[in-house]
Amino acid sequence: MTDQAVQSEAREGAVATAPAPDLDDPSLYVNRELSWLDFNDRVLQLTEDESLPLIERLKFLSIFVTNLDDFFMVRVAGVHDQVDARIDARGPDGLSPPEVLQRVHARVREQDRRHARQFSTAVRPELRRQGIRIVGCEESGAPAETIERHFREQIFPVLTPLAVGAGRPFPYISNLSLSLIVRLQDPDSDRDAFARVKVPKEVLPRFVEIAENTFIPLEDVIARHLSALFPGMKIVSHDLFRVTRDADFEVSDEADDLLQAVEDELRRRRFGEVVRVELSASMDPALRTRLLEWLDVDEIQVYDVEGLLDLGDLMQIAAIKERPDLRFAGWTPVTQPGLVTDPGDRDAQPDLFAMMRSGDLLVHYPYQSFTTSVERLVKQAVDDANVLAIKMTVYRTSDDSTLVPSLIAAAEMGKQAVCMVELKARFDERSNIHWSRALEEAGAHVVHGIPGLKTHAKAILVVRRERGTVRNYVMIGTGNFHAKNARLYEDFGFFTTDPGIGEEVANLFNTLTGYGHPDSQRQTLVAPTWLREPMIEQIEATIRAHEAGRPTRITMKMNSLVDAAMIQALYRASRAGVPIELNVRGICCLVPGLPGVSDTIEVVSVVGRFLEHSRIYSFHRGDEHVYYIGSADLMPRNLDTRVELLVPVQRPELQAELQDTLERCLHDDTYAWTLGSDGAWTRRPGRTRAVHAELMERTLAWAAASAAG
Repeated sequence: MTDQAVQSEAREGAVATAPAPDLDDPSLYVNRELSWLDFNDRVLQLTEDESLPLIERLKFLSIFVTNLDDFFMVRVAGVHDQVDARIDARGPDGLSPPEVLQRVHARVREQDRRHARQFSTAVRPELRRQGIRIVGCEESGAPAETIERHFREQIFPVLTPLAVGAGRPFPYISNLSLSLIVRLQDPDSDRDAFARVKVPKEVLPRFVEIAENTFIPLEDVIARHLSALFPGMKIVSHDLFRVTRDADFEVSDEADDLLQAVEDELRRRRFGEVVRVELSASMDPALRTRLLEWLDVDEIQVYDVEGLLDLGDLMQIAAIKERPDLRFAGWTPVTQPGLVTDPGDRDAQPDLFAMMRSGDLLVHYPYQSFTTSVERLVKQAVDDANVLAIKMTVYRTSDDSTLVPSLIAAAEMGKQAVCMVELKARFDERSNIHWSRALEEAGAHVVHGIPGLKTHAKAILVVRRERGTVRNYVMIGTGNFHAKNARLYEDFGFFTTDPGIGEEVANLFNTLTGYGHPDSQRQTLVAPTWLREPMIEQIEATIRAHEAGRPTRITMKMNSLVDAAMIQALYRASRAGVPIELNVRGICCLVPGLPGVSDTIEVVSVVGRFLEHSRIYSFHRGDEHVYYIGSADLMPRNLDTRVELLVPVQRPELQAELQDTLERCLHDDTYAWTLGSDGAWTRRPGRTRAVHAELMERTLAWAAASAAG
């Protein structure tokens, strides 16, 4: 027996004789909010990676900020609500809401300092060396009259100075608005006065391109010309601040008009409670104290920022069309080989129905094309006289997608067009309201799901008349039907005509549009009624197979792992000796590598060029291989308060493709971090394998083989 086998046998023996751990022990769990900050820290580390192209680092600087904005508007706002309501809502990790706020505040302050330092001392100077300048008015080199003319013609007409003083209360500051606080002095009385000037970046570019590739922050141009806003007053000082408000809201599903109720809440969103105030670190202490009194906030809500505030707007600079040498090499998604009718004519329009009848298909975005798969399926369904109905869920979509316009066209042609639009998809509510109204005006059936649940499932159902009967054509995705995101997010789409799956997806749509309590599904897994239990049963079946001496393995890929019951099931499997490998992009509340609890669990996170978004759940038990893909992460919200859909992938070659993707993610050592038993994430040092580059190469190789064959 080898040394490794002896050690393995000894470990399994020790596990078998050790007392069962208390799986409710808080030390076995990472706090959800702190784990999310770990994820955003991985984004921040990419800004510090000098091996990345410069504009890509600039993008990650922007993404870090916009991620953090969403985190405060929703997650931190929720913790503040718990503190205000004196609700001791401790998660499995055992931290109280005040403890969470304290730790979040400390972590974010440290990350903010790194972010500001990276922009000011690394990325901005390197941009300047490359001929892209982000500078103040004085450094720009532009003539003063040029800047003043731009201010007078383009900026001044939009500005509204608001005085603060007797009879003039401090104005309401809207969510995510950037503002100048100005201290003035009246020469006639020597009295101090104050005013707020909003930086109108919602209607004007945040960075003024005063010369080619020379950008001045909008607030700097305004500050230079404050005397035009306050004629006859002395400008004593000015500084910047930014407010973040609670943007989460709850809409009663009992509302008679859900669409109107969501619209009303959207109007109220901008008036939510303040959860964060960002201030220029240079602000005068006395002015700082007065401003915080006006805003009625505590120090735990305040973040002093060095340099420019609100760097999420750096995407404007990153969008300049020049300098491909400062970006990742371009990538154009290719048509999935199984959807190519004529390899000699890549533009030939395939008969997707015929191809789906010949066997199940997987399409992998952004490597393969969303346009020639999902959008083509719906377009063909609209044009086909034998198609009776098209049904689709919409959680998030984009204005450049043809999907909803195709449904509108189907309705106008007299087909049954059904769209389940989730009005409460956070931050996409306005877009979804717009599409709902457009669909209704065209005569489509528009529904908003089951009261009390968000519909997060990604499904398209096409019902087609064929030879005296009907056939269901189904597409189930791991991501939204969003054309823009399909070029940036990594996701899978599964295309099938399997009668059982088609029937179950049809039943799901009937449940979403009507009434009913469907039985447990035979093939698909649907939350909240039938997902957690069968997933845990798959884990338990793998434990039994391992105990029976069969080779076993669990591999999973998801965005977040939070659900305590699922984590405990994985702990039980690890304690039994089952090898478990998890690819978790974002939040992970499980702790791997704990003796007697999670010895056999490894956790890796990939954060890089594309946003890893697909969910894959794989269970190997000897010759039995079970794969599910779909919309659900392993979080309480997905399993308990959302309609989610997972579908089994049974075709061996498709299982092999999913496993190949999993293996490449698990072995990435360029954009991958490993979670340790101490709860810390460590970036892998190898730089020999990068999953995104490998999958682009694999996709091109498949396309070349298809063309040659």
